[in-house]
Amino acid sequence: MDTIKDVWIKGGKVFGSNGSLAPDGAVADVLVKDGKIADAGKTPPTPEIRQIDATGSVVIPALTDIHAHIYWGATALGVKPERAASRSGTATFVDAGSAGAANILGFQEFIHRPSPFNTFAFLNISFPGIYGFSPRVMIGEAENPKLLDAETCADAAREFSDLVVGIKVRAGRIAAGDNGDGALRRGLNAAERAGLPLMCHVDLEPPRIVDILDSLRPGDILTHCCRPEPNAPIDDGQIRDAAWKAKERGVLFDIGHGMGSFSFQTCRTMVDAGFVPDLISSDIHCMSINGPAYDVLTTMNKLLALGVSFDAALAATTSRPAGIIGHPELGRIEVGQTANIAVLKADGGAFPLFDVSGEHIDFEGAFSCQHLIARGALVPPADMQN
Repeated sequence: MDTIKDVWIKGGKVFGSNGSLAPDGAVADVLVKDGKIADAGKTPPTPEIRQIDATGSVVIPALTDIHAHIYWGATALGVKPERAASRSGTATFVDAGSAGAANILGFQEFIHRPSPFNTFAFLNISFPGIYGFSPRVMIGEAENPKLLDAETCADAAREFSDLVVGIKVRAGRIAAGDNGDGALRRGLNAAERAGLPLMCHVDLEPPRIVDILDSLRPGDILTHCCRPEPNAPIDDGQIRDAAWKAKERGVLFDIGHGMGSFSFQTCRTMVDAGFVPDLISSDIHCMSINGPAYDVLTTMNKLLALGVSFDAALAATTSRPAGIIGHPELGRIEVGQTANIAVLKADGGAFPLFDVSGEHIDFEGAFSCQHLIARGALVPPADMQN
């Protein structure tokens, strides 16, 4: 299949160019030449270039999914990013702890290096990563303290610093048994040693979410922030004081939808109170990619349906996660940079909007992805890829 690296995107409303191409929301053309974003005024498109009519669509930086599981073939929960990329406008996938120090080399060699997408990883504090996650086998990788060596984890993070962007710990009864507090402490220790943020998963007690929130540092990430009660950032319909205090000191709140971690009711309560999540991510894995999560664009649509503004949702899926992983260029459309661009149309979306409890929302303004350019190349639909 030929790789198309010359593309002329015509007539769409452009967002995320920082005014270099046009003010946000203004209609403008975007030219991709040899895989890089070019100035259409200085490099006029030739007649034979691939043309995309974006009239009535928005042209944005391709999405960054900061919580996904793409260690396909090496972990039971992993999925191929190709399954979600073109349908969701996602060019950057950050694996959230599938690999630990024992197998991050495999992630580098078999996922990161050959991928047509931008791929990074949060390194699991557990030495083997997430090794027991499937519909029939569920073993928490943080249950055994012998697997949680902070120094080994930090050493691996430094060794693979080109792709490791943080440390991941799954602190909760399902993932850590009774060892959640200890797992969290060791995850924070590893993150401190490596000079990286910690992404902390929360499920059922122990530990209590208030103890997790009180422990996290500015720049750390609480994922699954809109999980159903109990042990959620809300309690009895009210946002916990610990959540407000954490947000005020710079802890970041991430959706991490997944199979069981997104409730419309929790999210609605937070948004209505002005507590808008900082990051929107899918947590796609073997049991969520075919619903209820599907992908990060579908997750973004759910927040738009609850009243989050387009600007806030766009920042939570582009510029903010790109900045957190140390690659701000991936979250903007800028002349001279490698093109990572999505063309979206508000046509009702590709998938129904269900949460993990089965609540359904109809939202005519949901977006679907019409075209994706990742790492400078036009990405064909998933069913056309080898």
